[in-house]
Amino acid sequence: MKRLLIVAHAPSANTQTLRDAALRGAENDAIEQVTCVVKSPLEAGTEDILTCDGILLGTPENLGYMSGALKDFFDRSYYHVLEKKQGLPCALYIRAGLDGTGSRRAVESIVTGLRWRWIQPPVTLRGEWREEFITQVEELGLYMAAGLDNGLF
Repeated sequence: MKRLLIVAHAPSANTQTLRDAALRGAENDAIEQVTCVVKSPLEAGTEDILTCDGILLGTPENLGYMSGALKDFFDRSYYHVLEKKQGLPCALYIRAGLDGTGSRRAVESIVTGLRWRWIQPPVTLRGEWREEFITQVEELGLYMAAGLDNGLF
């Protein structure tokens, strides 16, 4: 069994909906060999990263940056996993009221330092809330889990 860790900061109803969509996609009936663990960035830590086979990150854009909770997650775990989880498949979605550029750059910089491997470019959900955001994040969760399930990453 492979383990997908979903670390998503979800302080609002919309971001909670996105986190739930990521999990729903990852737990699709077609996925057979992947278990999912969902944690907030303040709950997740080093052990969660060390025991996962892939990680899906979710953050709102806060003041043009990733959420402070996601930054705290990276601060607490970075050096503990740096040499042990290189190549970890990862994905990111950003709920951006503006353009999400600062949030994306910040997470990409950290992921580059960790030497994790993007399974696809980050998904940035820009502007006013749209129901299609839910589908985009659900598909991201499905793609991540299906790739792990089929040994693609």
